[in-house]
Amino acid sequence: MRIGAALAAVALLASPAVAQPRCITGPEAESLTLVAMPDILRETGRVCAAQLPAASLIRRQSSALIDRYQIESDRAWPSARAAIVKLSDPAVDAMLDSEFARPLLTTLLVPQIVGRIATRDCGTIDRMLTLLQPLPPRNTAAIVVETLRYLKSQKPRGGDIAAVAMLLCPVETR
Repeated sequence: MRIGAALAAVALLASPAVAQPRCITGPEAESLTLVAMPDILRETGRVCAAQLPAASLIRRQSSALIDRYQIESDRAWPSARAAIVKLSDPAVDAMLDSEFARPLLTTLLVPQIVGRIATRDCGTIDRMLTLLQPLPPRNTAAIVVETLRYLKSQKPRGGDIAAVAMLLCPVETR
């Protein structure tokens, strides 16, 4: 998923006066992921509707699965908001207080992610979602973030995933 494209866009808000590169922790990235997931699921279902059977999990625009993700999305917003402020200028904090900030953010983010889905991949996406369905939404978000972290550790192949992964702070070893 291209969650990182939106994170990279948010990072562009960073003040150039800051000499130290900013990064987000795994939990912060998970919160950002959770905020976007309900809309990503809905939009992916719309994009894949013609490719999958009507009973397909990803095609259900309203379901217990999406409801679970929406609840976690709402819980994750304060942490996601703090991560956005951390990546950008503190002046953004007041702007994010608006009730329009979160929908605007997801409106900008979701097309960046879902717009890159190849319809030939819809079956694979539906299968992966079916496998992830029993997991709590936080676990799914953690899988997305750890996948990005893994991709960051590999030789960069270019593209948006590498750019997003660059926003993740290195894992501290003990």
